[in-house]
Amino acid sequence: MDEKKVPKRILSTLMTSLSAGVVPRIGAPYIAIGRKDETAALLSDFEKAEDGGSSVRFIIGKYGSGKSFLIQLARGYALEKGFLCADADLSPERKLCGSNGAGLATCRELIKNLSSKTSPDGNALPQVISKWFAGISSRLASEGCTPDRPEYRSRMSREIYAVTDKLRENVGGFDFATALNCYFNGYIDGDDDKMSSALRYLRCEYSTRTEARKDIGVGSIPDDNSWYDYIKLIACFARLVGYCGLAVFIDECVNLYKITNRLSRENNYEKLLSIFNDSLSGRAVGLSFVFGGTPQFLEDNRRGLFSYEALRSRLADSRFESAEYKNTMGPVIRLVRLTDNELFALISRITKLHAQNYSWEPPVTEENMISFLKICLARIGADSMITPREIARDYISVLNILYQNPGASFDKVVGETADLTPAGSSDEDTDGDFDLGELNF
Repeated sequence: MDEKKVPKRILSTLMTSLSAGVVPRIGAPYIAIGRKDETAALLSDFEKAEDGGSSVRFIIGKYGSGKSFLIQLARGYALEKGFLCADADLSPERKLCGSNGAGLATCRELIKNLSSKTSPDGNALPQVISKWFAGISSRLASEGCTPDRPEYRSRMSREIYAVTDKLRENVGGFDFATALNCYFNGYIDGDDDKMSSALRYLRCEYSTRTEARKDIGVGSIPDDNSWYDYIKLIACFARLVGYCGLAVFIDECVNLYKITNRLSRENNYEKLLSIFNDSLSGRAVGLSFVFGGTPQFLEDNRRGLFSYEALRSRLADSRFESAEYKNTMGPVIRLVRLTDNELFALISRITKLHAQNYSWEPPVTEENMISFLKICLARIGADSMITPREIARDYISVLNILYQNPGASFDKVVGETADLTPAGSSDEDTDGDFDLGELNF
C-alpha cells in the first residue's frame, strides 16, 4: 500500500473488522499481503470468463488462514475489471440444494448481494437495469429520438427486445425476458407496482408460480432445482448489457460437510459436481465460481468432498504434487502460512493504518514488531498453525492498549500478555525443545 490516506469510512470499517477477526467487505486491498500467486490464478479465471468461458475454483484453508479475505480481495478485483459479483455464505439454512428451499435461499442471498463497480455494497440489480435503460436512451437521444418523441417507446422496446430475445435461448430465459420487459413497461409508464413485481421475480422472491403468473405473466419461477440455471441467465444478461460477466463467491462451504444426513449431504455434493462439470465443460458463458472451505470439507473421506468419488477424482492432488512446489493452476488452491517476512509486512501495515485511523503516532519500533512476532511464533506449533487472523487481532489489541494507556510501553504490554502455550495443549504436544530459529526480516 502506498502512503496516500485511506478514505475514513473504509479505514474505520477495515480496522473494526480486523480487530474483531472479521473479514472486511471493503478495503481489502489496503491490507493485502502475500497471496500473489493465488490472486493471479483467480485473475486468470476472470480473464477466461471475460472471453466467454467459465471456471470453478476451491480455496482451501484452515479457519483464519485468509481464504475469506482472499475471496473478498478477488471480489474487489472482479468489480474493478467490470464484472457483476454475487457472494453468499452457506449456512444450515442456505445450501446448494435441500428441502424447504435451502438451495433457493442461497440464490436469493447471491442476488441480494449482487454488486457492481458503482454499487459495491450489494442490491445492484435495479441499478444495473436502470443503467442499461439509460444507456439505450442516451444512444437514441444522440440520434435525435428523445423521450418526448412519439417513436421513442417503440425504439426503446426494439432495443430491449434485441437483448431479451437472446436470453430466451437459455433454460428459463423466456420468463426472465418477460420479467425484464415487465420492468421496462413499468419504467416507461411510471408504474412502480409493475416494476416492483418484476424485481420481485428477478430477486427470486415469489413463492408460488400462480402469484408470479398473475403479477407479471411468467410461467415458472426459480426453485431448488433450477437456481443454478438462473445464475447462468444472470451471467448471460450481464454480458449482454455491457459487463464482463458474473463472478460468484460462495464461502463457508464447511456447512455442507456438517450436514448430518448422508443423503442430503450427497445431494449437495451432486449439485456441486453438476456446477463443476457444467462450468468446466464450456456450457456456461461468462461465469466464474469461487468456493471457500476448510481442509476437512475437502479431504475427509467419510463426509467431505473426497467421500464422493466423482468429486474426489476431479479434485484430489496429482501424485506428482508435493509441499515443496506450489500449484495454483488446478481447481484447488491450498493456502499455506504466510512467511515471516509477510507477517512482518502485515503488522507494519496495520501500524500505519491504526495511526491514520486514530490520528496518533504508535510508540512501536521495527524491533518491537520483530519481538512481537518472535513471541507469537514461539508458541508450540505456530510455525505451521498460526494464522493471519490471530496475528492481526493480537497486534491490534496491543495497539489499542497503547493508545488508551499513554504511559504504557510496548515491551511491558507484550511481556504481560504473552502466552507461549496454545490453549488446549498438553505435554503430548511437544517432543523436545522448540527451536524458533532466526526470523528473516
